[in-house]
Amino acid sequence: MRWMIFTSVILKEAKLMHKLTQYISAWDSMVQHIKDRLFPGSVNAVPSAFRVMVRKEVADQVRSWRFLVLLFLILLTCFGSLYTSITNLPEALKQNDAEKGFLFLKLFTVSDGTLPPFHVFIGFLGPLLGIAMGFDAVNSEQNRGTLSRIISQPIHRDYLINAKFVSALIVISVLFFSLGFMVMGLGLFIIGIPPSASEFLRIICFLCLSICYVAFWLNLSILFSIRFKQAATSALTAIAVWLFFTIFYQIIIKMVARVMLPDPAASPEEIMGYQSFFMNLMRLVPSQLFSDATVTLLMPSVRSLGPLTMEQVYGAIPSPLPLGQSLLLVWPQLTGLIAATIACFAGSYYLFMRREIRAR
Repeated sequence: MRWMIFTSVILKEAKLMHKLTQYISAWDSMVQHIKDRLFPGSVNAVPSAFRVMVRKEVADQVRSWRFLVLLFLILLTCFGSLYTSITNLPEALKQNDAEKGFLFLKLFTVSDGTLPPFHVFIGFLGPLLGIAMGFDAVNSEQNRGTLSRIISQPIHRDYLINAKFVSALIVISVLFFSLGFMVMGLGLFIIGIPPSASEFLRIICFLCLSICYVAFWLNLSILFSIRFKQAATSALTAIAVWLFFTIFYQIIIKMVARVMLPDPAASPEEIMGYQSFFMNLMRLVPSQLFSDATVTLLMPSVRSLGPLTMEQVYGAIPSPLPLGQSLLLVWPQLTGLIAATIACFAGSYYLFMRREIRAR
């Protein structure tokens, strides 16, 4: 009798333990399902092929000597422009202008004439960085014979061109945000005054604009790397385009403007139309779009990017614009840069997808 009671108790405990084990396993499966939904890139998950390619390209970009040399030049010029801006900051504060309250923005704009300010250095060295990171993105792979091996793997063909662009864009974004926060940190350490919310957002917008500007030259160099078989040819072509838009295009526009100079007795409407026409021609250059946008974002006193009549100037209060109005003012320039970047990437994508790749 006691043996039967003991057996029945053991069976009941076994049933309870079995049900408890089922509940625990169901709970674990539900938690794992929710974790997979919320965090698809977990530790146990196998990384996708695109993510592996991006990581490999980022590592190759960071370890290359050309990136290290350009990084050294950018850091050197950054520290030089920061030193000149800090040394000339007291004289800039003595001036009775509308930007007297924007102290941190002067770290990016003030200069004594010996060295250009920070945003001018970015406008000059940024295209070189984009060209250096993309001029041999595809043709070097083909010359080494590794392009056909990568394409023969069970991956989508557009993964390669997308990984080239995304990896370079990640490196550029990390570099520019690191430089921007380093300048703000050193300025905070030396000046001792934290930036306001408006100044911080303006600097963030400036950094995003700089990334978009460099991304245009990156996509243009990738386009040339697909079009030309030799890396030297694509690099020289990209540098030639950069030099043309930076130097020779402005010389040509000035010569044409001097020939088409209106008569001194012309009406104000004709003079305004003449100035607006040639300013729009200058805005076909990506560097001019970047310059107009950065000046407007970093100098809140800028209220217009075109010629103004005396009626528009008369009665205007010399006060800084809020961030929203400055963004509305530079929205055409930003849209132009984004459109040019997308157009270059679309051309690269089209040429690469239609390209015949054979094993050597």
